[in-house]
Amino acid sequence: MLWILVAVVIVLLIILAQSLKIVNQYERGIVFRLGKVIGVKEPGLRIIIPFIDRMVKVSLRIVTLPIQSQKIITQDNVSIDVAAVAYFKVVDPLKAVISIEDYYSAVNQISQTTVRNVVGKFELDEILSETSKINEEIKKTIDEHTKKWGIEVMTVEIKDIKLPESMQRAMAKQAEAEREKRAKIITAEGEYLSAKRLGEAADIIEKHPVALQLRNLQVLTEIAAEKNSTIVFPAQFMSSINDIKKFIEKESRK
Repeated sequence: MLWILVAVVIVLLIILAQSLKIVNQYERGIVFRLGKVIGVKEPGLRIIIPFIDRMVKVSLRIVTLPIQSQKIITQDNVSIDVAAVAYFKVVDPLKAVISIEDYYSAVNQISQTTVRNVVGKFELDEILSETSKINEEIKKTIDEHTKKWGIEVMTVEIKDIKLPESMQRAMAKQAEAEREKRAKIITAEGEYLSAKRLGEAADIIEKHPVALQLRNLQVLTEIAAEKNSTIVFPAQFMSSINDIKKFIEKESRK
């Protein structure tokens, strides 16, 4: 009789274990009774009928989905390798269980196809400069497919674009030429401003010849400040002194 009692206790424990289910905070439990959905269970300790009811748990956390690198032909016929990453979550656990067999695999496949189709509609320069716009279009397209499965795509980001080596060399030459162009333009603008200022200075010196002599003295002062052993005096140095003297006398008479 003892072993019968032990067997009954074991059976009861098994039945109890089968009837008690724990649903975590980030999950929802879909309960099937004889193959038919009878409800969605919230987080906590839940009781089901053993061997009649079956619970399928669905996580509501955001899932990170790497989209593997794939070769894509751009609109201007350049072959590139593009890798991306998508973030999605289940917003309707009932649809995610009933509408599709494996929503993770489905989102993965539709993401790869969408990235290839969307990126292929743009030229290379647009892909490199308008990544945000392309990301938004990819997200929108994927979301249109996954919404009926109870899946919401949070964001899609292109994380790597690999160009052919020949294209990299061509872009490097283009960038170098562009930098040289900007440098020449800046130099030309500097020469223009310098010539303009020199012209203005020449006009002033023409009106006031003594200004040139004062400039010569200033240059000599700057040379002397460098502690040079040799100082070169311009030939007109003495005449400069006389011009300055005459200028001062003229100004003093006014």
